[in-house]
Amino acid sequence: MSTEAVPLSGPRFQTEPARLYREMRREHGAVTPVVLDGGVPAWLVLGYRELHQVTGDPVLFSRDSDLWNQWDTIADDWPLLPMIGRKQPSILYTVGERHRERAGMISNALEAVPPSELRHYAERFADELIDSVCAHGQADLIGQYAMLLPVRVLARLYGFLDEEGPGLVTALNDMIDGGDRALAGQSHLATSMGELLAQRRAAPAHDVVSRMTADAGGYSDEEIAQDLMVMMAAGHQPTADWIGNSLRLMLTDDRFAASLFGGRNSVAEAMNEVLWEDTPTQNVAGRWASRDTQLGGHHIRAGDLLLLGLQAANSDPQVRTDGSALTGGNSAHFSFGHGEHRCPFPAQEIAEVVARTGIEVVLDRLPDIDLAVPAESLTRRPSPWLRGLTELPVRFTPTPALGGNRP
Repeated sequence: MSTEAVPLSGPRFQTEPARLYREMRREHGAVTPVVLDGGVPAWLVLGYRELHQVTGDPVLFSRDSDLWNQWDTIADDWPLLPMIGRKQPSILYTVGERHRERAGMISNALEAVPPSELRHYAERFADELIDSVCAHGQADLIGQYAMLLPVRVLARLYGFLDEEGPGLVTALNDMIDGGDRALAGQSHLATSMGELLAQRRAAPAHDVVSRMTADAGGYSDEEIAQDLMVMMAAGHQPTADWIGNSLRLMLTDDRFAASLFGGRNSVAEAMNEVLWEDTPTQNVAGRWASRDTQLGGHHIRAGDLLLLGLQAANSDPQVRTDGSALTGGNSAHFSFGHGEHRCPFPAQEIAEVVARTGIEVVLDRLPDIDLAVPAESLTRRPSPWLRGLTELPVRFTPTPALGGNRP
């Protein structure tokens, strides 16, 4: 078994991640030593059973980032700090009973969103975005649609003004991409959340932020603001990529062609297939070993960082014995995580409603939609964390804008 670490960067995460994960598994087994930007070591958990073990044992594999044995080597301007934070008072790095309490606060705030209101906002904003392109006969369904829809819905549910949405989109994308503007994006998002929180403290309304500030758990403004940022980041980009990846599948795979002609069951099947085969969240940081242990045949030292290889685990041949078969209604994937720190169920439901509504509005409004470029020319963003298209050019027969007059 090889011991040479694999860089967690480079074009192969963009062009052929499935093959790369297979090679990692063949060379290293279910757990692979990797190197992050700046030569920082970590482990990538590839195996389905091993990932289940890591996410199911919050004591041995903790979410407490203070345990990391590499902090002395991490620079203040390390671009991955927004993804792997230190002493961030958010739910991501809270453990034990306090984490369960905060998860309950978030779930309660999201669960109180009326389903009819959620669907209304998703349809309204989706229609507005389609209105802006439908008369042209062509569009990029990533930059002009999928990348704009989830954050507009989430911003409205939070209590933001509609005109604040574009700035939040830019900040979120900069932060998640982990480039030169990552820290600036994080700063913009933090400032926006802090300002909205102060407004709702002074004048509560019927929105998610007001419900969180009214919670009796005694959370500080900083804690709530951090949780709001986590929810916004986790709810926007993966949902946008879920829309884009599902539309790509429907436009390029004959098995899902019926979805383009009114087959709504095919929409649900395509969305579930994407979560198995092309999940938006590929890898997640992370967990930290609380003591020396063994995992996947490797010695893990106390304080080592383990990254969760969600897509690699979903395609683990030990559990996917026929990788070419459609997954149907099987939802035993890791796309929403597992264990105490998995995505809260109300958040999953919101993401699914926004994504499915976004897809159905496209198919309703642009019924003869077709891919405008060869399928093999479609490219992905260069990120080992999230997998999404850079663009999805389509053509269609021009149609009139609804202007708010949906039948």
